Amino acid sequence: MKEVTIISGKGGTGKTSLLAAFAALSDRPVIADCDVDASNMHLILSPKKSSEFPIIGSQKAYIDPLRCTRCMKCQASCRFCAIDEELVVRNELCEGCAVCNYVCPEDAIDMLDFEAGSIVLANTRFGRFSYSKMKSGEEGSGKLVTAVRKQAREVAEKYGSNIILIDGPPGIGCPVIASIIGTNLALIVCEPTLSGLHDLKRVAALAMQMNVPVAVCVNKYDINESISCAIEDYCDMSSIPVLGKVPYDLEFVNAMVRGKCIMETRNDIKGIVAAIWDRAMAILF
Repeated sequence: MKEVTIISGKGGTGKTSLLAAFAALSDRPVIADCDVDASNMHLILSPKKSSEFPIIGSQKAYIDPLRCTRCMKCQASCRFCAIDEELVVRNELCEGCAVCNYVCPEDAIDMLDFEAGSIVLANTRFGRFSYSKMKSGEEGSGKLVTAVRKQAREVAEKYGSNIILIDGPPGIGCPVIASIIGTNLALIVCEPTLSGLHDLKRVAALAMQMNVPVAVCVNKYDINESISCAIEDYCDMSSIPVLGKVPYDLEFVNAMVRGKCIMETRNDIKGIVAAIWDRAMAILF
């Protein structure tokens, strides 16, 4: 079983659109949406939920009104303004740092586990799908990404799938690290902009530092061909294979509006995307 994580360094490069296309090209894949802060793969896959269970995020403070003497030390100590004048904790602002619990002279504040959302397993037309649903104001974490990946791996083993496709988050933070660690390939989708090149270098360095094989796909390459060439030059100097270049095409957007991926259209770009996936498969297998 192989795991491929599609990452980008920055948001909006088209990694989700391309991963959906790769799912359509794969044989019984398991798909995992690990972009937990902005999960959107479900918009294309139209999943049918088969199971769901809650996930516990960070702890939140709870002030027991029967023990509280209204000394207000907790409110004065909270740097996140999470405790109002009535000494009620606003969960969307509480970071779970527990400083209020520490300063309370009456031991009136408890730190309680808080349900941040849920992890869902669903069926789609391409394969089984593991993803998360977050409550309003909650944020994702490496712990949550690991839970989504763990469920995907268990499902792949149970049903004999030989590939897991992971839609990773943008950036280089903890969720990105959790999404690529131990994978067989980190496929970086970048765009030909100065910020795209800059963030490609950062996320490629991160993946290589973690000994994860790296490859690159340049999306919308024709919006700035000089920077596309700079991306290829950087990859050549860094011994990073460029699997292909995808031209800018509004059909990606039109397909997404219809809840489809590019491989479900009549667009000629399908051949380019399929060739990129074939090269990725050659690296994996």
